[in-house]
Amino acid sequence: MAPCIAHLNKRLVTDRAEVMEKEYETLKLERIEDHLLVVTLDRPHAGNSTNTQMGRDFLDLWTELYIDQQGIRCVVLTGAGDRIFSAGGDLKERNNMTDEDWHRQHSLFERARQSLMQCPVPVIAAVNGAAYGGGAETALTCDFIFAAKRAKFALTEVKLGIMPGGMGTLHLPRAVGVRRAKQIILSAEPFTADEAYEWGMVNKVCNDDTLMDETIEVARKICSNAPLSICQAKKSMNVSTQVDLFNGFAFEIEAYNNLVGTEDRLEGVRAFNEKRKAEFKGR
Repeated sequence: MAPCIAHLNKRLVTDRAEVMEKEYETLKLERIEDHLLVVTLDRPHAGNSTNTQMGRDFLDLWTELYIDQQGIRCVVLTGAGDRIFSAGGDLKERNNMTDEDWHRQHSLFERARQSLMQCPVPVIAAVNGAAYGGGAETALTCDFIFAAKRAKFALTEVKLGIMPGGMGTLHLPRAVGVRRAKQIILSAEPFTADEAYEWGMVNKVCNDDTLMDETIEVARKICSNAPLSICQAKKSMNVSTQVDLFNGFAFEIEAYNNLVGTEDRLEGVRAFNEKRKAEFKGR
C-alpha cells in the first residue's frame, strides 16, 4: 500500500529528525502555514546551480517526505534571488572531474530526481528567473510550473558535449510534444516564459512581483482538499500516462477504492450535506 495511504500520519522510522528540524546547506525550508512548505534553492552566489551537496540535500528532503509527509500537503519550489531559478549543474565543481567522479555525482543526481518525482505530495515549481539545463529539468519534474514573466528556459546540454540526463528527454516531450522538444533540446536555444506557456510546459505566467503570491494561492487550494485524495489522484495520473487506458483505469479504481474507507471521505460527504467547509485530517 502506498505511503500516502498507510503512513501519512504514522512514523516509519522513529529515530530520525523531522524535515523541518533540519538545516540544509543548499536548501532553505520555510513552513509558511500548517500544511504548506516552501523550499528555496539557496546558492544564489552560484546561480542556484546543483552541486554535489545540493544533490545530497535534495535526496534527503524528498526521501523524508516520501516516508512521512509530517502534515505537509503541498510544496512550492523556487530559487533564491530574483534572477535565476537554477542554472543547472555546477560546472565549476565539475571542471576537471574524472569520469568516475562525474558518474558518481550523476548517480546521486539521478536518485535525487527520482525521489522528487516520487514525492507523494504535490510539488509546484515557482520559476522566478532563468531555468537552464538541469534547472529546467528540475522544474519539469515538479507536478506543474508557474513562471515569472522574466523567466527563461533552455536545455543547453548539447552545447557542453552531453545531453539532458535529468529526465529532460522524458518530461519535455510529454509537455510540449515530441517535435517541439526536439527543436528545444537539439538547438539548445533559450525560450521565454510566454513561449513555455504557449507550448504547454508552463501552467501560468505571472507578473514578476506576484509569482510567489499566485503560486501560494493555488498551493493553499490544494492544501484545503483531502490529502489522501490528492496523493492518490497524483499517483494515478502519474501511472495512467505510462500505461494503456485499460490498465490505467484499473489502477485508478484501485486508488479510488483505497479512499472509500477513510475518515476524510466520511467527513467530505458529511460537510457537503451540512453545508460547511470540510476539515480533513489525512485519515
